[in-house]
Amino acid sequence: MEAALLGSILSAMATILGAAPIFFIRKLSERWKDILIAFTAGIMVSASTFGLMPQAIKESGIVALTIGILLGIVALDLIEKNIPHIDVENDSHVKSFDSKSILIIIALFIHNIPEGLSTGFSYASQNEGLGPMVAISIGAQNIPEGLILAVFLINSNVNKLKSTLIVFATGLMEAVSAVAGYYTANYIEGLIGVGLAFAAGAMLFIVYKELIPESHGHGFERSSTYSFIIGLLMMVYISHWFG
Repeated sequence: MEAALLGSILSAMATILGAAPIFFIRKLSERWKDILIAFTAGIMVSASTFGLMPQAIKESGIVALTIGILLGIVALDLIEKNIPHIDVENDSHVKSFDSKSILIIIALFIHNIPEGLSTGFSYASQNEGLGPMVAISIGAQNIPEGLILAVFLINSNVNKLKSTLIVFATGLMEAVSAVAGYYTANYIEGLIGVGLAFAAGAMLFIVYKELIPESHGHGFERSSTYSFIIGLLMMVYISHWFG
């Protein structure tokens, strides 16, 4: 339990690390934004394909994998359809902290729950190396997410300290949901495999629905493609190291 708690906290707090540059820069260039997002996409695809999905099959079989992936995709699809979220291509146009901005922040709280659950489920699995690997992948995804959220808040006339606190709070939601996922998987027999597949489906939905399109919309597709491959290979090495 201690390892799961520490891993989930470190993964969630990577969001704060991502927000740190707002104290030095106000605007992130489109090229670097696309490179960071594509790098994150590569890490998440690798973690899902080489970590979560094989372990889900090992834990509960191919049927549980299918059910879990579909549930993860549907859950994220419903969140995306019904709750506002940050459009990173247009966040620089937001100039006031209004009710829509509050809805977007609430949406990020909800959006972070499946990510936290994936960390918790991974630590609950029989594969001891899977938890740290998924925590690293989620943490890597949280860094650009934290930066984009912080920039969005700054452009919404929120001061830097308050922006950092809001980013911290959204990261904290991941840690809470990770602990909930860990305990739930340990107390409900057969849930771990479905939970791991759910996490894989949620990650893949985020990658193909959000990250890849966002990283290929400003004319830097070649740089983003290389960044994606580097992120994928980096996660392969991490997976190999953790066994």
